[in-house]
Amino acid sequence: MALIRIFAFGMPESASSVAGQVDSIFNFILWVSVFFFVMIVGLMAIFLVRYRYREGVEPEDSPSHNIRLELLWSAIPLVLVLVMFVVGFKTFLNMDVLPGKSYEVQVTAQKWRWLFTYPNGYTDDVLHVPGDRPVSLIMRSEDVIHSFFVPAFRLKRDVVPGRYTKLWFTATETGEYPVYCAEYCGTSHSDMTTTIVVHESGEFAEWLENAANNLADLPPAEAGALVFNRGGCAACHSINGTASVGPTFQRLFGSMEALEGGGSVRVDENYILESIKDPAVRVTRGFQPVMPTYQGRFSDAELNYLVEYIKSLSEE
Repeated sequence: MALIRIFAFGMPESASSVAGQVDSIFNFILWVSVFFFVMIVGLMAIFLVRYRYREGVEPEDSPSHNIRLELLWSAIPLVLVLVMFVVGFKTFLNMDVLPGKSYEVQVTAQKWRWLFTYPNGYTDDVLHVPGDRPVSLIMRSEDVIHSFFVPAFRLKRDVVPGRYTKLWFTATETGEYPVYCAEYCGTSHSDMTTTIVVHESGEFAEWLENAANNLADLPPAEAGALVFNRGGCAACHSINGTASVGPTFQRLFGSMEALEGGGSVRVDENYILESIKDPAVRVTRGFQPVMPTYQGRFSDAELNYLVEYIKSLSEE
């Protein structure tokens, strides 16, 4: 394994069932390219020296046509390209066709967060997966094109608005691995990162149950802070008064806000709930109506926690 990493020129660690196949294809193409680059450049250097112009030396006789040589230099690249295609296509099919029995996670991409929803309805901004079974990701975008990229898993797939895209993997090593967006998606594109946490066999179910139920054990405002972070609200709303895509939540509750199109509104519980479920109805003046609806993405309890958290930011 160490020898493979040395010849892989600093490739990240491999931690999925397909990473080894991808690395093998990459290394094969790389070393074929290196071999022919060295051979061609070396022959060019030899010919430059041997057949350089010299005073009093006449050019040697040379063949103008050699059918065997032409067949040879056509057949070798053809065989190599066919091998690359066949091996690469088999690996692509293996990565693209979802297995029949896999653990399914819904992935939502939006500027500039990744959100992961599990079969029990729990949503988190970090992807937790079991390490002992295939995992399928069903991905969609709320706004622009994003790209889900996990270097350690050798996985990358575009996430396109208006359609679902899918990929699957089986993690082979427990631990934490970075996730990036590999498609430029706006001014905070570089901040659209998260982590995959691969759990030991048997620990994932316990983690999911605890994570889904821990909000009820917290004070409402603290539970709301977790919902705020897990729901990706921080991507557009600051809590320190800094202007962003949307209004800051600092001292927002109880304030009077001017609205686009005229009029004003006092920010209370009902206005916050309306802005989450149907944000285009009354837009605060100075901001674009770009927020998608969160109707159905938070439970009633999570919405109540979020309101309490926003209220707490006006009590300081």
